[in-house]
Amino acid sequence: MVTTLVVPRLLRRATTLSGTLSRAGSVTARDLMATRHSGYWLVVLSGFLEPVLYLFSIGVGVGALVGEFHLADGRVISYAAFVAPAMLAASAMNGALSESGFNFFARLKWIKLYDAMVATSLRPFEIALGELFWALARGVIYAVAFLGLMVALDLTTVGRAVPALVAALLVGLAFGALGMAISTFMRNWQDFDYMTVFIFAMFLFSGTFTPADAYPEALRVIVALTPLYHSVELLRGFTTGALSLAMAGHALYLVALAVVGLTVAGRRMTYLLCR
Repeated sequence: MVTTLVVPRLLRRATTLSGTLSRAGSVTARDLMATRHSGYWLVVLSGFLEPVLYLFSIGVGVGALVGEFHLADGRVISYAAFVAPAMLAASAMNGALSESGFNFFARLKWIKLYDAMVATSLRPFEIALGELFWALARGVIYAVAFLGLMVALDLTTVGRAVPALVAALLVGLAFGALGMAISTFMRNWQDFDYMTVFIFAMFLFSGTFTPADAYPEALRVIVALTPLYHSVELLRGFTTGALSLAMAGHALYLVALAVVGLTVAGRRMTYLLCR
């Protein structure tokens, strides 16, 4: 019974999954080929420099005035070490959103690249998955470079940077899926102004420069709903060594966001490309 019913079903599912990942990988490979244009890397560099400048200007500059910073568990760190993981989260967010937001929208609505792709064996969900892989790759580039900078400045250790990199991958995955889902609802380039305002507000009020507990109760509740807050708290726990069970909750939030975002993006692309 098991051999005749269960095993064939498992084999069919495995074959289907393998084919989906293979076709999604071809979309990612196409994006990789497009990076040969030198202008692309200038855009990548600009997206990485913003969090670095904030780290040096506020984390190091203002940190010289702040002095020591006390964590919730009573341990004392420098203010730069407190701000750095927030800038790491912002860097991973910027990398993922740049690809899954502006670039994804251009290919979907302006260049009409995906209209040509669905004429092949590619399905809309596989296109979304392939683009998410590429958004994650850009987030990884930012995360690795920023963690290297943190280690060089003695703001964390190599041992703490390794699990922080894995957490940064999750941050990039969540924001990549979210950005792609939002982009499918965009009507024109001007709609991205709303997205930019929201991102900047998250950047300022997600526990980046001050602990979220310092905010008024009403604002604290709103902050706790934002994905960047959970990203900052997760990365700060790893880079400072302040591990807690709450970090599991932050990770689950980001996983759920990635799943929902990818699902919405796949369905919206099916509606837009196959109607």
